[in-house]
Amino acid sequence: MTFLIRTIDYTATGREIVRDRSVESDRLSIGRATTNDVVVADLAVEQHHVSVSTGDRGQLSIEAIGNRDFTLDGHRQTSVTLDPARGGALTLGLYTLTFGREPDGKTLVTVTQEEREFGNRDAIRGFDLASAMPSKRAAAWIGVLVILGAFLVVPIWSSLAREDKQAGADGIDQVAWDASWSTGKLSLAHHSLENNCEACHVEPFVSVRDETCLSCHEDIGDHADRSRLATSRGPMGTGEALLWQVAATFGKEGPEACTTCHTEHEGAGRMEPAAEQFCSSCHEDMDARLTDTALGNAHDFGTAHPELQALVHTALGDDGRSRVMLDGKAREQNGLRFPHAMHLSATNGVARMADTLPAYGEALVCSDCHLPTDDRNGFLPVEMGGSCESCHSLVYDKVGSTFRSLRHGDVAQMRADLMAMDRAPRRPVTQGLRRPGEFKRGGRYFQDFGRPARNYTAVAQALSDQGVCGECHIPSGDGGVMPVFQHSDYFLNARFDHEAHEQEDCTTCHTADQSDSATDLLMPTLASCRECHSGAEAVQAEVPSTCAMCHSYHPPNFGRGGDGPQSPAPDRVAHVLRPQRGTE
Repeated sequence: MTFLIRTIDYTATGREIVRDRSVESDRLSIGRATTNDVVVADLAVEQHHVSVSTGDRGQLSIEAIGNRDFTLDGHRQTSVTLDPARGGALTLGLYTLTFGREPDGKTLVTVTQEEREFGNRDAIRGFDLASAMPSKRAAAWIGVLVILGAFLVVPIWSSLAREDKQAGADGIDQVAWDASWSTGKLSLAHHSLENNCEACHVEPFVSVRDETCLSCHEDIGDHADRSRLATSRGPMGTGEALLWQVAATFGKEGPEACTTCHTEHEGAGRMEPAAEQFCSSCHEDMDARLTDTALGNAHDFGTAHPELQALVHTALGDDGRSRVMLDGKAREQNGLRFPHAMHLSATNGVARMADTLPAYGEALVCSDCHLPTDDRNGFLPVEMGGSCESCHSLVYDKVGSTFRSLRHGDVAQMRADLMAMDRAPRRPVTQGLRRPGEFKRGGRYFQDFGRPARNYTAVAQALSDQGVCGECHIPSGDGGVMPVFQHSDYFLNARFDHEAHEQEDCTTCHTADQSDSATDLLMPTLASCRECHSGAEAVQAEVPSTCAMCHSYHPPNFGRGGDGPQSPAPDRVAHVLRPQRGTE
């Protein structure tokens, strides 16, 4: 059987609210407990007061469950049979349940609540929150005051009252409850400041200022002089200028401010680099505004980027460097004689010698001599003792069980050692070692220090083109050799991460296996880079590349002001072999 429960309530203004619900059951329970089918919220009613069940021919049997009676049509009863077609009114405390029958055969139970002179509201007050709480209006005002106090008054008051208002990450958090003002997590670079908002937000309601950033990043340099930055950007449009005026009213600095590029509270992780458009807004046609600039226009690596340039020694023996185009024809005078192709061959005498030495494989590879720097951007200088001497031995004498070697890198000491050689005949210290190919007796690189020779002859031979030093060094003509320069960084305004390219063979970009001269500048050209790298918006690119992939807005060797660095940092300029000239 289906009971249709219709509850009628009234608002404070007298508007009627009707709610209907159906109960599919042959028995209907009525009482104060919430487990009943009809809940009567009146202390005068038992937890389970009345049970209504269906009988023969649709009759309703109403019975009291406990010892309390009920009132039906004004008569107190404990059990009664009711015909719903005729109707009836069951009274329980302040509630009246009227029974009737709907046209579709459902039994209708209408629940209403009446006002009585003895105080209906007082009787039901114990069943709602209004008896224990202030009014809704009062609660709303209390909530507003609590929110203002917790999230506005207390943080602002504690910020204004704090003792130290200097920027910096080392201060103690003196602003209370300011974490609720955070719009998101800080990046990994600033994660330690998560609970120290005033380290950056020194003044309330004022944007982070440049001097605040520089209190920690004091060694960082400007990209260029501020006036040149503004000139290179060009005039603003009307809309952009209006937005910057609005931002200025809230304490935000101009377009050259740190916070223009470095936005925080964007979530944990690495801080996102500036978009390509940020760079191209100045560099796309910068020469039209900065007519004295030496930088080429650029706005997309795949379609509009100048040819790569490297910083090299163009004059033999000169420690100054100049920038040259990497067009495949660039040369460098580094003071060495070194044929890469011969050393990387898999079939010649070098390969056969490497195969006999435990430190190498069947043939030499680039990593046998070139070791990366800690930052993986460049390579450490090749050292004679660690890389070359395993094949190019400088041993010239043996005394007992001790071998005597020439002092590499010190020409004066080498001369002294050769002049002090014992003139008495001796057995060659290299006896039993058969050098293959060009290293055999009579070959270009053969050197026998075991044969008796006049001292001046040994010195002259060592420092000549055919001598042991002349194998790798260029004689200076005054009894010494040309200075040698090795660099870990060839780019002035860019960086290159070799670790990100370690899946490629070295010869993919550096054609060392085809080079017969140390003057060949084995640097990749722009065209070779574009075989994999294209612009940031290139859909078909293997590696979409933004400006920030190779360029940094704040290179570590930039000084403040000007147009950027004039030369790399002194401690990375060169590994130099400098002879003491004119000494005997």
